[in-house]
Amino acid sequence: MAQVTFSATSKKLPLGLAVESESRGFKLIMDEPKSLGGTDTGMNPVEGLLCALGSCQVIVAAAFALANDIAFSEFWIELEGDLDTDGFLKGVPGVRNGFSEIRTKMHIKTDAAPEKVEAFARFIEGRCPVGDTIIAGTVVKNQIVKEG
Repeated sequence: MAQVTFSATSKKLPLGLAVESESRGFKLIMDEPKSLGGTDTGMNPVEGLLCALGSCQVIVAAAFALANDIAFSEFWIELEGDLDTDGFLKGVPGVRNGFSEIRTKMHIKTDAAPEKVEAFARFIEGRCPVGDTIIAGTVVKNQIVKEG
């Protein structure tokens, strides 16, 4: 298998800032907290991005543990990111709209040696497609389709 195209659709819901996104029949509601003008019916997109990164790293860990000779009974990741809302809310020049930093903390319950765990963590970081998308950057091509 080589190039695979994934797709999703996101549409504005009637109330507040809520959005329904769908991919492969799975649906996800995202919104903003009331403090940012939303109705707080779901996590916001930057929280979703953190979840996507954490989920991707956990999946990589689970999928490649055996090949890396690592056995674990538990694996989870805590993530946090810093975002200055003056960028996207107020358009303040020089203030970035997105995260300025994302920090992750991998927790692994294992009997493996510390150096093996460290190597596995580096493997996870290097193999995660979501992490690669964030770190390396990706070309985004926008097209406008006017309806009606």
